Amino acid sequence: MRRMKRQAAVVTASIAALLMWNTMSPAGQPSAQTGAAPVDPAKFVAKVDNPYFPLVPGTRFVYHETKDGKTNINEVTVLSETKVIQGVTCTVVHDVVQAGGVTKEETYDWYAQDTAGNVWYFGEDTKEFLPKGVISSEGSWMAGVNNAQAGLIMPAHATPGAPYRQEYLAGHAEDMGQVVHLGDAVKVPFGALANCLRTKEWSMLEAGTDSKWYAKGLGLVRAVSSSKEVLELVSVTQP
Repeated sequence: MRRMKRQAAVVTASIAALLMWNTMSPAGQPSAQTGAAPVDPAKFVAKVDNPYFPLVPGTRFVYHETKDGKTNINEVTVLSETKVIQGVTCTVVHDVVQAGGVTKEETYDWYAQDTAGNVWYFGEDTKEFLPKGVISSEGSWMAGVNNAQAGLIMPAHATPGAPYRQEYLAGHAEDMGQVVHLGDAVKVPFGALANCLRTKEWSMLEAGTDSKWYAKGLGLVRAVSSSKEVLELVSVTQP
């Protein structure tokens, strides 16, 4: 639900320099950068109800992921189970990508919301099922393990501004985000949606960017990568 696959590329010196600048967080938002203050569990709440990133247990999203004329099915389910990370009770989201009925990728993501309404990303347990029975867990990380740090996935008051770090495990998970526009109209198989939030998201470890649209009360509804991969919301089943 949070990212799209892109072809890996060598990180150049110019990108490394950009990383130093991009560790700034939006004005009024908590810091999600290397050297950030320890997570304070007292500043987090039990549920995630940010209007652009609500996670209601039992909700199931179905997306179509299309590239080069081929379509995969991406099912995302907000589970009722939780996981405690650095003392914070996180909501668990199960993300499965299938092609022709065969599972290609399975991920458990962990999110939590602070008292101000910012949604934080505490890590993921991901498996990519490759040919010949090979399973890759590259990209898996958990805040507090091997110096990994939680990041900001959706600001409480989303307005266009400075970039923010979404996740951090040096050399493995270095995604960035930036709110770029409010009020977009988006049409996906699920329906026509107004007043969507648009972000630009990218990895410091890969080439290319994603444009993503989030609708109030739903969350992610559409994403387009620079490699022409398109993700669109098809259906939502709510508890």
